Amino acid sequence: MLKEWIRYPVCGGKIRVKVRRYTELRNFPLYCPKCKQETVINMKQFVIIEPDAKTQSQ
Repeated sequence: MLKEWIRYPVCGGKIRVKVRRYTELRNFPLYCPKCKQETVINMKQFVIIEPDAKTQSQ
């Protein structure tokens, strides 16, 4: 069973969330402790399909 850490799409920092190969995330709020931003992402099989730029906070 392959697991991988999610990386934040803006800064590339490692996030404290680990997912399995066939995990799907829809409208998942992803927070980065490194750059202190939050982005809503969609992910399928280790690939972040599209971060929703409208929901980023600063």
